[in-house]
Amino acid sequence: MLTEKMVELKHRLLEDAALVEDMIAKSTKGLLEKNVALLQEVINTEEPKVNDYDRAIEKMCVELIAQFEPVARDLRLVVMIIKMNKDLERMADHAVNICESGVFLLSNPILGSYDDLRLMGENAVKMLKDSINAFVNEDVHLAQLVCNRDNIVDNTGDKILKDLIEVMRGKKDAIPRSLQLMRIAHNFERIADLSTNIAEEVIYIVEGRDIKHHQADNPLR
Repeated sequence: MLTEKMVELKHRLLEDAALVEDMIAKSTKGLLEKNVALLQEVINTEEPKVNDYDRAIEKMCVELIAQFEPVARDLRLVVMIIKMNKDLERMADHAVNICESGVFLLSNPILGSYDDLRLMGENAVKMLKDSINAFVNEDVHLAQLVCNRDNIVDNTGDKILKDLIEVMRGKKDAIPRSLQLMRIAHNFERIADLSTNIAEEVIYIVEGRDIKHHQADNPLR
């Protein structure tokens, strides 16, 4: 019975992850293609569904622990799913933030190229997809690749910040748009960070290695 409940719990989590992945992809596409309908779909339709998943998965985890008292690997897996569930809910919130800024930008003149934001968005989607696949397949190598890819998103975000600071110094009327672009970049960075969290948990569950604390102690990270 515990095995059946664990399978059901994983299935529900994967449904939630697929929805969040779709939200991130649509937030990027809506911004780049100036499609306000996509942005509004994320905000008004998909985000409430993620909130429903969040509550349902949390309830399932609590009931599973109370009813079956899992131990060892099963308990660690349930705890990991609780953490992943919260990470997914936060990613959905970041996707909504991106869409809200996108709606603002679509009603204002474009400020330069969005190529760097495209790179951040594509990598954020890829990182989430791969972190979930690493979880499903207990693939430590794929999880490590997700962690490594976080640098790409961070470095691109730093470039966007630097470029926009220069823009704002020269054009005061560009400040509102620049701030919204910074907000979008920051939210893509947070999505990448949360995907990295999932990948780090996969490595811990499979191999018992806590690379999160090791990397946090590294001043070069």
